[in-house]
Amino acid sequence: MQKITPFLWFDHEAEEAMNFYVSIFKNSKILSVTRYGEGGPAGEVMTATFQLEGQEFMALNGGPDHKFTEAISFFVDCKTQEEVDELWNKLTEGGEAGPCGWLKDKFGVSWQIIPTVLGELLSDSDPVKSQHVMQAMLQMKKIDIKTLQEAYEQAVAS
Repeated sequence: MQKITPFLWFDHEAEEAMNFYVSIFKNSKILSVTRYGEGGPAGEVMTATFQLEGQEFMALNGGPDHKFTEAISFFVDCKTQEEVDELWNKLTEGGEAGPCGWLKDKFGVSWQIIPTVLGELLSDSDPVKSQHVMQAMLQMKKIDIKTLQEAYEQAVAS
């Protein structure tokens, strides 16, 4: 087990969420499932452990006491526009798109689907270039690499 593991508290959707996430991310698998006995909703998942892209997660069906907020999100580094598009489309299904690459999935979990190139362009030593990229990003929901690169090129040309 890794030293730090994200722990997700669901009302009663832990198994559905785990299966959903494992179906979306490559290099993912279910590690263990513990079900409630007579002390809870018999047969329902109590806890589950799974991996997404090698990162271990735990999920609990703990009841309606706690809800997810954007204060915690999962940042997903994407190498290509195709990867951004695929993850964005799958994770927003039943959820909602937010600004600047953020989204909430159908369980209320927040994700940032971010292409690697965004960080590279934003950290350019030329503040005019990085500001052009920032302004372009602020207009987006799903991040579009081509638009970011065009904003960068426009700054170079000006």
